[in-house]
Amino acid sequence: YDRLTEMAAAASAFRSLLDVDDPAFAAPGDMPARIQANCRQTGQPMPETRGEIVRTALDSLALKYRYVLAQMEGILERRLSPLHVVGGGARNRLLCQLAADATGRAVVAGPVEATAAGNVLMQAVALGHLGSVAEARDVVRHSFGISTYEPRPDPAVEDAYGRLLELVGR
Repeated sequence: YDRLTEMAAAASAFRSLLDVDDPAFAAPGDMPARIQANCRQTGQPMPETRGEIVRTALDSLALKYRYVLAQMEGILERRLSPLHVVGGGARNRLLCQLAADATGRAVVAGPVEATAAGNVLMQAVALGHLGSVAEARDVVRHSFGISTYEPRPDPAVEDAYGRLLELVGR
């Protein structure tokens, strides 16, 4: 996992992009071959190495976060910040930094075991051991490793986001 992330960090950014919500990526199977096929079908350079394939996926995820965030903010009519990444994705420092850069807002990553922690804490609230959801959030902040990633301005992000919008048909 760490080695794949290192290889992705060394690969060129935004060379090829995917709509990560394309149904072709939903079923299990040979994901690298699907990523390559999608790039061929959309007329983009085909990622050849493991690092290029992973970088394509991570860049695309980060840009899709921005896309979904923009849709949510349009519905809510307010800016959402920071972006929280929990679960396994919080371990991937490259993904978290790319998400911060793509969305232009801080990314708070962690806890990794968010599902289990949330379940236990909601039970604690329901049973009266904790007084509120806000108190449960405070327990999370003081009990788990949380990292914050600040956005770095990158003009290439805007071009890449425009390309992603074309892929998703917007």
